[in-house]
Amino acid sequence: MLTYQDLLAVGESESARMDFIKKAIADHKNSEMYRIANDAEQYYKHKNVTINMYRKILYTVTGKAVPDNWSANFKMASRFFYRFVMQENQYLLGNGVSWGDENTKSRMGTAKYPFDTQLQKIGRNAIVHGVSFGFFNLDHVESFSLLEFAPLYDEEDGSLKAGIRFWQIADDKPMRATLYELDGYTDYIWRVSNKDGEVLNAKRAYKLKLKGTDAEGVQIYDGENYPSFPIVPMWGNPEHQSEIVGIREQIDCYDLIKSGFADTVDEASIVYWTLTNAGGMDDVDLARFVERLKTVHAVKVDDAVQADSHTIDVPYESREALLKRLEGDLYKDAMALNTGDIASGNISVTATQIRAAYEPLNSKTDNYEFCVDEFIDAVLAIAGIEDNYSFTRSAIVNVAEEVQTVIQAASYLDSDYVTKKILTLMGDGDKAEEVLKNMETDDITRFNNAEEEEEGSSGAGN
Repeated sequence: MLTYQDLLAVGESESARMDFIKKAIADHKNSEMYRIANDAEQYYKHKNVTINMYRKILYTVTGKAVPDNWSANFKMASRFFYRFVMQENQYLLGNGVSWGDENTKSRMGTAKYPFDTQLQKIGRNAIVHGVSFGFFNLDHVESFSLLEFAPLYDEEDGSLKAGIRFWQIADDKPMRATLYELDGYTDYIWRVSNKDGEVLNAKRAYKLKLKGTDAEGVQIYDGENYPSFPIVPMWGNPEHQSEIVGIREQIDCYDLIKSGFADTVDEASIVYWTLTNAGGMDDVDLARFVERLKTVHAVKVDDAVQADSHTIDVPYESREALLKRLEGDLYKDAMALNTGDIASGNISVTATQIRAAYEPLNSKTDNYEFCVDEFIDAVLAIAGIEDNYSFTRSAIVNVAEEVQTVIQAASYLDSDYVTKKILTLMGDGDKAEEVLKNMETDDITRFNNAEEEEEGSSGAGN
């Protein structure tokens, strides 16, 4: 793999730098991490790479292998990986980031690039690919995936010091690349007519200072960079690998068995016939016999010939048992929540049972949260912001039981906290401030009415 030191060794020659960029992109695409990430992306998109390449084979009497183009060959892909990724990412990030300073949210994102939305994109890519990248661009964060960004790490401390974002919509279309460095970024293009490439935009600072008017034209008169490299990696887990690792084989097994089951059912729908005392019939006669059955659904045979129909019974019990076992193992190994296990056929489930079912997902998300914290802390340092933040995890709860618990503890808690907690459990947490304000207004009104009544009673007595 190429590193940041390799980039420094190239020097300032644009021709040499363009050669380096092409080689860095090629090496990146040939890396093990990129190949795993590319496969994981397909599984996330409901495309099983393994069964798509699977072909049925028949062997002739001479032992030659030939493709089986006659029997059923279903290729059904499950959505286990998509479900696991979405569950983990949205469980932690689905409710957004809660900041200590309300101004931080606007400083970290814009209407076009809301920070919470960008963080969810970066997190999704990190879980699927193993790592993702966030580019702090003046007043917002942009998401770069491993499939479009080749990182250049420092050989000495392992930090990210440079990187190349690349894209090409088709092999016969131009390829674009942007080289991001500590002191700015440069845009390059390789046109179909110019394989050597050219500089599309010369190196510019990350924060440009502009002057002029729309009538006179806007000009760049100065620029500055960030105190450190403005692109930050976010890892999907402490192991620094895609979450597809370790469960891909089980997903393949499930999909292959399910598809094979469908093949067997399809083949079992075929009715075949055995003819007794029909030794004089050759292959042509048999073909005519079958053709007559398919067209007129009846056929005339000689008196001595006996025709019997047969169907195939599908052995399904063992396959259904194995599919159920694989599904359960997948949820366990992925440390995901299977909502079917929570209900277990019961109408009411206690809060303790729900918490117990969530424990594997909580443990896994704790590891993921460490990685998210490192990412946010690094972005805050680049932006020059000091603030505290927290996450509210999305979870299924027994609302009635949770509310009853809060009410029982209300005498030991602040009334505003009790109100906010109950509203959050009921799904109306965003209305807490409005409700508290209305309650305060009602209290003032009742207090004033009580004073007026007291004064009126005192006057009547005199």
